[in-house]
Amino acid sequence: MSVDPLVRADTLVVGHRFPICRPVSFELRPGEILGLAGPNGSGKTTLLHAIVDAEHVLSGSLVRRRDAELTVLQQRPGLPEEAPFTGADLLRICKAEHRDPPPCLLPLLPKRMDMLSGGQVQLLHVWACLGCSASLVLLDEPTNHLDPDARVRLADMVETGRADRGLLLVSHDRTFLEQTCNRVVDLLPATAQF
Repeated sequence: MSVDPLVRADTLVVGHRFPICRPVSFELRPGEILGLAGPNGSGKTTLLHAIVDAEHVLSGSLVRRRDAELTVLQQRPGLPEEAPFTGADLLRICKAEHRDPPPCLLPLLPKRMDMLSGGQVQLLHVWACLGCSASLVLLDEPTNHLDPDARVRLADMVETGRADRGLLLVSHDRTFLEQTCNRVVDLLPATAQF
């Protein structure tokens, strides 16, 4: 029995007023991890925004399954300059209590967010998405601020957090995508028309 895709793109072109990518096609089904690679300015983040709210679609089709609950890790997750809440508070606020956090995060849970390194904060934000009940998880540049050891922890978290849902990872780190994802789709920038 075939399961309907959580997201299906068919010759999709995204942009603002003008195309910023060449047509791309893909499907993401529950249990899959799809990587989206491409150079700066190729429309990776814009494509994620299109999946969220169907804006920025210039041509082709983009269909998100109606029952697909969505969560998104922004490329630059917001955090107040002084964050007097803990890692555990963040997970609770984000309703990331659907799954137990991985052991690597346990020492971070009682600590104030503003006392953690950028990489530690990033891992907590990633788990805030993976630990919730959403069936579709979009992670925009999850490797930001991560050293090589933290990238290994991230890969383990992604594998643990995939369960019966679809994960779409955007990253400049092609090696990370190839090691972590079932498949990688290249998003190519649109060629300038003069």
